[in-house]
Amino acid sequence: MRREDFIKFCLTGVYIFIIPEFLFAKKDDDLPDVLLIGDSISVGYTPFVQELLMGKANVFRPMLDDGKPENCSGTTNGVNEIDRWIGHKKWNVIHFNFGLHDLKHVDPKTGEGSSNPNHPLQADIMQYSKNMKLIVRRLKSTGAKLIFATTTPVPNNTTNPMREPENVPKYNKAALKVMKNEKVTVNDLYSFALPKLKEIQRPNNVHFTEEGSRELAWEVAKKILQFL
Repeated sequence: MRREDFIKFCLTGVYIFIIPEFLFAKKDDDLPDVLLIGDSISVGYTPFVQELLMGKANVFRPMLDDGKPENCSGTTNGVNEIDRWIGHKKWNVIHFNFGLHDLKHVDPKTGEGSSNPNHPLQADIMQYSKNMKLIVRRLKSTGAKLIFATTTPVPNNTTNPMREPENVPKYNKAALKVMKNEKVTVNDLYSFALPKLKEIQRPNNVHFTEEGSRELAWEVAKKILQFL
């Protein structure tokens, strides 16, 4: 299906409001429920995924008490918070990602992000893999269709906190091994974004422009739609 045809299909007969607060609040009891779990990259594409799938699915993500979207951070946080994020709702599809926070350097005394290359990573690959297994098995227990999104590329010279670009493929490889063993579908956002970083990612920043978030949302929505 061509991109323009997909968008027309998603939005047929639906009046779209582009106010994020409305998109987060809107729910149709007759539609399947989708949960997005992830860091600030997923926060960026969430409203656009909701926009694309409006009329096809209710799309949610963890929210803070003040009504703002929650950054789910790394797998260490994920292991501790996954039950709260899942809640008691019956999810049809859960699209999730962890990795960008795991591979950042942190101050060993404070646990805060660090630009010191001698400081440890938040979770080394061995711990990351272990945490991912725990998270995936908990997600599988919900009975939802699972989709894991690979971690998007890190540009050179990122600081506050420091991340090494070469670590992203290593962490993705570890995650993909877990997904293969657990038979979880993969949405390879890393490979999608890599060739077009100059057009869709902010300079020296792991985050994406608004257009970049829209591009990622297209890939996320397209993958989710396969399970709806």
